[in-house]
Amino acid sequence: MVKIVSRLQELISQLCPNGVEYKSLGELATDIYRGSGIKRDEVTEIGTPCVRYGEIYTTYGIWFEECVSHTIEENISNKKYFEHGDILFAITGESVKEIAKSCAYIGNEKCLAGGDIVVLKHNQDAKYLSYALSTTEAQVQKSRGKVKSKVVHSSVPAIKEIVVPIPPLEVQREIVRILDKFTLLIAELTAELTVRKIQYEYYRNKMFSYNKRIPEIILDDVVSITSGKNKERLDEGEFPVFGSTGIIAKTNTAVYNHEQILVARVGANAGYVHLANGQYDVSDNTLIVDVKQGYLLKYVYYMLINMNLNQYAKGGGQPLITAGELKKLFISMPQYEVQKRIVNILEKFDAICTDLNIGLPAEIEARQKQYEYYRDKLLTFKELGE
Repeated sequence: MVKIVSRLQELISQLCPNGVEYKSLGELATDIYRGSGIKRDEVTEIGTPCVRYGEIYTTYGIWFEECVSHTIEENISNKKYFEHGDILFAITGESVKEIAKSCAYIGNEKCLAGGDIVVLKHNQDAKYLSYALSTTEAQVQKSRGKVKSKVVHSSVPAIKEIVVPIPPLEVQREIVRILDKFTLLIAELTAELTVRKIQYEYYRNKMFSYNKRIPEIILDDVVSITSGKNKERLDEGEFPVFGSTGIIAKTNTAVYNHEQILVARVGANAGYVHLANGQYDVSDNTLIVDVKQGYLLKYVYYMLINMNLNQYAKGGGQPLITAGELKKLFISMPQYEVQKRIVNILEKFDAICTDLNIGLPAEIEARQKQYEYYRDKLLTFKELGE
């Protein structure tokens, strides 16, 4: 690491020996504005590239070159565009710790920004600004702009107040060069893990393919489905609050104390299936699937994942899955001993892909922590005049 940063130290000594300026995004912005809504059913495979706010959380990293979604431009009213070098912020989310997640667009096409996205135009190095906005300190500032309701919100005024260090462009580009090495390594490891997950999904599908030979029963006979009711979401608390993608906050009141299946009910992650354990509460944006006696919880869990519940989400900007809709679905239930054998096999595959104590997941976790440590160090400067 010493060799990697030696060039950076030289540049800092030459160009900003007395420190660097810290500026708010409001000062840096040549323009800043909100995107305009693009409904889920308006997303197409071809057309004008676009980004919807949920994709900033789930799909894009520090920077990206191509959009995964497209839309028919003529169908969108009040169009809002972004271009090369712009920074995108997602200003709606479930977690205070992730609100206003941002990324830099470094592609060359003119793209459409969906609703609940803020577009920042500027004259800095786009990757540098995006790295600076991903630091621990920047996220603390982003969290100050929250407005709590069923989801967490930020806003253009809150984004404008975020302050970041702005060294000379040569220094910015050297920091980008260093941090890109970390992100490239993590991306390579993640790509390898993705291949393994595809293999796992293939074999999981194979495991359930026999179900065509087994009579199906309605899901309502196997589980009971209710909605979480949590309203108290604290930054600190004794028990976790589970939301659509995992732990989203804390609470001082535990409502549940046994393992249950959770399904994201609303938003970009509608249909996502995961588990809750221990003592906890559940967000009102999440469905609770409690397996009835005589059926194996883990079997139902893997079966629901395999069913791709996202396909049953309805609606545009805020896709929705209802308990009533899920209860009508059919599920194949083999004998209990067969359920156990299938679960044992799938748990071994699952561990290979997700266990942070072994193999690739452990390596990615270690590299991610290393990256975050050096990112925060490299983006901490003496302020000019202090």
